[in-house]
Amino acid sequence: MANKEILLVVDVFANEREIEKEIVFQAMESALEAATVKRHENQIKARVVIDRKTGDYVTYRRWEVVGKNDAINGDVEFPGSQVLIEVAQQDDAAINIGDFVEEEIDSVDFGRIAAQTAKQVIIQKIREAERRKVVEAYLPRVGELITGIIKRIEKGSLFLDLGGNVEAYIAREDMIPRETVRVGDRIRGYLQDVRLEPRGPQLFVSRTAPELLIALFKLEVPEVGDGLVEVLAAARDPGSRAKIAVRANDPRLDPVGACVGMRGSRVQSVSNELAGERVDIILWNESEAQFVINAMSPAEIQSIVVDEDKHSMDIAVHPDSLSQAIGRGGQNVRLASELTGWELNVLDATKAEQDSEEEFTKITQLFINQLGVDADVAVILAEVGFETVEEIAYVPLNEMLQIDDFDEDLVHEIRTRAKDFLLINAIASEEKIEIADSVEPAQDLLAMDGMTKELAYELAGAGIVSMDDLAEQAVDDLLEFSGMNEERAAELIMTARKPWFAEDLGE
Repeated sequence: MANKEILLVVDVFANEREIEKEIVFQAMESALEAATVKRHENQIKARVVIDRKTGDYVTYRRWEVVGKNDAINGDVEFPGSQVLIEVAQQDDAAINIGDFVEEEIDSVDFGRIAAQTAKQVIIQKIREAERRKVVEAYLPRVGELITGIIKRIEKGSLFLDLGGNVEAYIAREDMIPRETVRVGDRIRGYLQDVRLEPRGPQLFVSRTAPELLIALFKLEVPEVGDGLVEVLAAARDPGSRAKIAVRANDPRLDPVGACVGMRGSRVQSVSNELAGERVDIILWNESEAQFVINAMSPAEIQSIVVDEDKHSMDIAVHPDSLSQAIGRGGQNVRLASELTGWELNVLDATKAEQDSEEEFTKITQLFINQLGVDADVAVILAEVGFETVEEIAYVPLNEMLQIDDFDEDLVHEIRTRAKDFLLINAIASEEKIEIADSVEPAQDLLAMDGMTKELAYELAGAGIVSMDDLAEQAVDDLLEFSGMNEERAAELIMTARKPWFAEDLGE
């Protein structure tokens, strides 16, 4: 059947929607197939083939070839669209299960495509093609800055018109808090995801991502765009404050000055784009500690202690600068922590110094008691960084020989005493465990609220066998046991004393 109108429709759709003609032809074939199926009372399968040059189209009725396992009572389940392989092979011996038997039938008139079902098939196919085309076009642009005009606002979320019938979506949680926007406003965002969805948004944009800040500086600062200055990290409290870390790849450049611009013009342009968000520009440093000090700006740091194992730093500041270092609601230290990747603890310098002195005195006294050395030797050991007897016993010999005022004889004597102390301690611990294992705690102690089996046996080994025994203890007496602190010790003692109070009330 020839039909020039099909070619006209294909041309119109392809040109208006800017999609390939082949996609429109496939949509037309699907629409004609749907119309053919709808015309028959029995559920059939159909295939339509349109000649791409003339517009002629031929319709075939199809039967899927199935095996005996799919048959019911010797016949197929759906006679209108299935045929047994034995029957099909009578006409074609090479046919297999899963193939189709086809027979040409009368085609429906193209005018019947005006039916709603056929129209929907065409529109749906074309929309799918358009959405796939959008995804293919924007997928390589993930991570880029995009600009659009606000098309509509729904429950705080925005739909942006990017041109060419392309929409992007900014969820409410990806909007800068308290930012005032209106339909028709031009707005920038960071394209963070592109997904092929059957319906709804496909391009997902963020106004709160730290990457947006970096992209804006690339746009506003030519040195960043050219790679002469590098923005290494960014942290944001959207709409309020942000920090970026910058480094110059050319030693002649001032990276902070380049990003600030003449009279702050460049950083101000970025701030205006982000609803007035204040941006601190931080000079990156190879030294982690110095980088953290820079990131805590404008607060002045008096001292810093690095814990590599916990990946944290204790930062001491003057009491007058404490609130500035922490920032409103902890904002400054939180942004500095996000920027540097370190867990930061801000301390009052005066209190930190007192705590440090107390800790130093405690360690010194520990060495005096456990090693039997005089105060001068204990102070030197603490000053060079030793905190436990175990460290002294097992530190490489050459490291201890490098300590000023320590000769070889003294080093050997200290190490010997440390190892003897650890040995005696280990023997005492084993004896304590043996005693504990041989003593059974009373049932009331085992069943007591807050008690664990391990702790009950440990208490029994120390002579605290029953609840009455525990009730007679003081908080300090229990602190030597595993996992014990003052709060838990007090709770256990008060629980053990409850029967005493009950007896007093009964009297």
